[in-house]
Amino acid sequence: MSKQIMVTGGAGFIGSHLCARLLKEGHEVLCVDNLFTGRKRNIVELTQHPYFEFMRHDVTHPLFVEVDEIYNLACPASPVHYQFDPVQTTKTSIHGAINMLGLAKRVKAKILQASTSEVYGDPKVHPQREDYWGHVNPIGPRSCYDEGKRCAETLFFDYYRQHELEVKVIRIFNTYGPHMNPDDGRVVSNFIVQALKGEDITLYGDGSQTRSFQYVDDLVEGMIRMMGTPFEFPGPVNIGNPGEFTIRELAEMVIRLTGSSSKMTFRPLPQDDPQQRQPDISLAKEKLDGWSPVTPLEEGLKPTIAYFKKLLGMD
Repeated sequence: MSKQIMVTGGAGFIGSHLCARLLKEGHEVLCVDNLFTGRKRNIVELTQHPYFEFMRHDVTHPLFVEVDEIYNLACPASPVHYQFDPVQTTKTSIHGAINMLGLAKRVKAKILQASTSEVYGDPKVHPQREDYWGHVNPIGPRSCYDEGKRCAETLFFDYYRQHELEVKVIRIFNTYGPHMNPDDGRVVSNFIVQALKGEDITLYGDGSQTRSFQYVDDLVEGMIRMMGTPFEFPGPVNIGNPGEFTIRELAEMVIRLTGSSSKMTFRPLPQDDPQQRQPDISLAKEKLDGWSPVTPLEEGLKPTIAYFKKLLGMD
């Protein structure tokens, strides 16, 4: 059945892929974005679709629309962008959550919060399960994002308990794919852009810290399945790829796939940068109809590299 669905942050990297998938399934999609980190180029092909509508709006201000479902993705998600204006980042997470929850309550919409693995901080438990409360610095340079997302989760669960609002909370682990910003400072985009330009690839620390990389299509599938779960399961649930790679292994793979002559250089590790990150996805497998990521890192990097080649005028 066709629904009216709003995606906040819909012109962003993940949001644009979600909008495209929802349109493909026959839904009407309202894409809301203030274009701070979202880009019109991510949704330019969608603007021709009769069921797609774009609204330039900042979620820190209330919004009055009629929708059946809300995917709340609005928030800068890379350190470069969320540390540019940390106060606004916190406002986006908290005021944005309050405004979107208020809207969902008024129109009786189901609402999904795109939370993050950053709620676990620099974890003392590995891999990370949803019942782990995290190890987060509340006053560091990353706190605007980490604590903003943690507080948003609090708000979602309080609306669930106090107002019986149907909420869904997912914790997204490192995700990559086409539509990433080339200047977002994330490790995948950094390495690919540096490799394509033949520049030295910058690793922080000794490159032994680990990350788990999830292709965007796998994430979108998990999000849609989570939205379809019963009222009794609000989450949170980890959505990520448990395949664990060192940063050095990623750099070597990118150099090989791009055919680059780039060399690796090493710089000091930023403050509060987690040493390891790997999701335990057993809950997602149980609750989301057996969901698990299907795209190996090497296979997902190929279309991502092709996207950046085109963006940089190298194809």
